[in-house]
Amino acid sequence: MKRLSAAFLAACLLCPACRAAEPVPVSAVSAILVDAESGRVLYEKNPHQKRLIASITKLMTALVAVESTPDLNCVIPIKAEYQAEGSSMYLRPGEEITLEGLLYGLLLSSGNDAALAIAGGCAGEIDTFVEWMNRRAADLGMKDTHFSNPNGLDAEDHYSTAADMVLLARAVLENETLAQIVGTKSTTIAGRSLTNHNKLLWRYEGCSGMKTGYTDAAGRTLVSSACRDGQTLICVTLKDPNDWEDHATLFDYGFSTFPRHPLAREGKLFRTLPVTGSLLSQVEVETASDVGYPLAADERVRARIALPDRVAAPVRKGAIAGKLTFLVGEKIVGETYLLYTSEVPENTPQPNLFERMTQFLRGGENSSLAVLLTELG
Repeated sequence: MKRLSAAFLAACLLCPACRAAEPVPVSAVSAILVDAESGRVLYEKNPHQKRLIASITKLMTALVAVESTPDLNCVIPIKAEYQAEGSSMYLRPGEEITLEGLLYGLLLSSGNDAALAIAGGCAGEIDTFVEWMNRRAADLGMKDTHFSNPNGLDAEDHYSTAADMVLLARAVLENETLAQIVGTKSTTIAGRSLTNHNKLLWRYEGCSGMKTGYTDAAGRTLVSSACRDGQTLICVTLKDPNDWEDHATLFDYGFSTFPRHPLAREGKLFRTLPVTGSLLSQVEVETASDVGYPLAADERVRARIALPDRVAAPVRKGAIAGKLTFLVGEKIVGETYLLYTSEVPENTPQPNLFERMTQFLRGGENSSLAVLLTELG
């Protein structure tokens, strides 16, 4: 999956031109559906309303953990203070579990104790880890988010929005380790059989995982992702009593109404340019990367090409020749560089005998009468 900047994704989330005109009724207080690659919003309902988010918090806990402690085999001693109310991995003080094992307990069983153990094990103290969580949220452009703990238990200063949680969800999917864990249906860790709380993994074909949450105050919260025909969608609902059905409905709507259309293919020949200053007269130009975008049936894409009419040698293989930009209306929806496919050395053809005789007769300084006579025999 191509990586896009947080600024680009945040702009897509805010852009009115990117919002679907056709509403889909859902039970959630807040909801959003986004194409993961482009960041285009396909559906939204109160996306920027700050709300309690419960255990979907743990997506940030997991992201900060793997980024701060890349060695997932590191062993974390379990302390008594890691015990917590609510959903649990049932950790026992004194046992030792790898960070990887705790991540499975965090994301499948939604262990509040696993969250505390990860925070304490990675940062030394839980408060420091929470500071890291808030710093990472700022890096992702989550402007309406604040964390006060690593597990999502209700607190007045612990909140986010559907739009912000999409930014977090996309960062999680970009991490191969976390993408694998959130999509795991069940596993065994340290003698514990863990089953993913996300029922969409069984109920919706193409669901690739993510995270559930619930407290009495927050209600049911859910972040999920699904893949179909090379397209990945992310859905977030907050305070949704009918979340399984709502996510399935929104995914069906997104895939059918805004399918991903390929606009460019990596390595595909785009054009041949004439070359000056070389024995080689032409050089080919190809697209640098895949580009795709979700489009409604009535939307049309136009291409803007920035490329010279000809190029002067020398030309380096892989150097940027220009850029191909795709637009819907006046909005840029994708772009790729155009690259030279081969080396073109700088050299010029040597003049033939007739051209050299003409040059000599005209008094050319580099002509030699002896050489010319020799060549004439």
